[in-house]
Amino acid sequence: MAQFKVPHTLVLLFGMILLAYAMTWILPQGQFETLEVDHGREQVVPGTYETLETPEPLPWHTVFTVIPRGFQKVEYIIFFVFLIGGAFGVLRSTGAIDAMIGVLLPILGRASWMFIVGGMLLFAIGSSTIGMAEEYLPFVPVLLALAIGLGFDSITAIGVLCCGYAIGYGSAVFNPFTVLIAQAVAGVPLNSGWSYRLVLMVVFLAIGVHHVWSYASKVKKDPSRSLVADIPVDPSFQKQDHPRFTMTHGLVLAATILTLGIIVYGLSAWGWYVQELGAVFLGLSVLYIVVARLAPSDAASEFCHGAAELTTTALLIGFANSILLILQDGKIIDTIVNGVAQPLSHIGTAGAAVGMLFFQSLCNFFIPSGSGQAYVTMPVMAPIADLVGVQRQVAVLAYQFGDGVTNILVPTNAVLIGILTMAGIPYDRWLRFIFPFMVKMWIAGSLAMVVAVWIGYS
Repeated sequence: MAQFKVPHTLVLLFGMILLAYAMTWILPQGQFETLEVDHGREQVVPGTYETLETPEPLPWHTVFTVIPRGFQKVEYIIFFVFLIGGAFGVLRSTGAIDAMIGVLLPILGRASWMFIVGGMLLFAIGSSTIGMAEEYLPFVPVLLALAIGLGFDSITAIGVLCCGYAIGYGSAVFNPFTVLIAQAVAGVPLNSGWSYRLVLMVVFLAIGVHHVWSYASKVKKDPSRSLVADIPVDPSFQKQDHPRFTMTHGLVLAATILTLGIIVYGLSAWGWYVQELGAVFLGLSVLYIVVARLAPSDAASEFCHGAAELTTTALLIGFANSILLILQDGKIIDTIVNGVAQPLSHIGTAGAAVGMLFFQSLCNFFIPSGSGQAYVTMPVMAPIADLVGVQRQVAVLAYQFGDGVTNILVPTNAVLIGILTMAGIPYDRWLRFIFPFMVKMWIAGSLAMVVAVWIGYS
């Protein structure tokens, strides 16, 4: 009997596009009324859902035409990925990364836990405060090299990144792109309730560190237990003879760190996003050429090679976004939101609070955008919270957990698909690693919701 082979991630995503298309024929089309708020953003009006009297079924060829549109809608992320790949190609040619890893490995080798704990804390803080997500893509190659050099595997590296970033988004102590928008829509004072969210971030980090460290320890003791043991590792991540660290390497890394600092400030103070970040990485590539005294033509070749390595990543990002477009075109997202939200008003305060968490987790599959989900679901969830006697702050907390934590599970999240593809991790292998973590987080999140109801969290 032939052994079943899991299809390529591209095949899985196309299968999800077909499934989403089938759902548009099964579920009734409907929509909420909306009103315009906050510089043109649309917000749902609670209690206004109606099915469409004259539904408009999607033609069969939509499953093909939606894919180019999927690329077009996330072209800013795709081009950002190419620029990151190009910049990293130039950086790699300077030898600074290899030299730095040669310095760090002996240090981390004596205390491997520093890699996991420190990395997860760093990514959690970045996501919890200024909503970093796409900005983590440049860290993927460095994390891979460090993890593999320490005797771990690629899933450990990406587990440090993604679990940290999901915990940061889920706790969202001050995230302006999720919690502040949700609080504004729900009519809750901005930045209120941050102390409870900070406590939860510490608790969630402990769960995340334990999950990643447990897996990483098994892999280090027995590499055959790695979920990607049968997938060849990029030889560039297995180098043993790292170059001697020089002054030029130090200047290159100093320029990189300074640039990352400018990016963090630009995101928080100047409202930068992917376009500005792409320009910064392009400028950083030029700076590498000057500092490391690289030949321009050689650097250009390295830039093109680095960008080309991320072509598969770009393709999968476009396919992943196409799933969402099918659901939007089929006008069934509001149907799903309305159908799941209605029963919550009949199961009591604690049950409703936990139900809100799982409702938001489900919604994140269909609406992976954090701010987009806030504008669609919070106008519905806030009145339900009033009906069942739950503080609106609790409804916001459910939104944070559902949106933030499931970002690292749903294949409609273009950033997740990009990270996994850069790391060479098939989605099914990632699912085997991350689903137990998600179960732990759903349990912890449910307990946090019950406690929030009990203490009158507001």
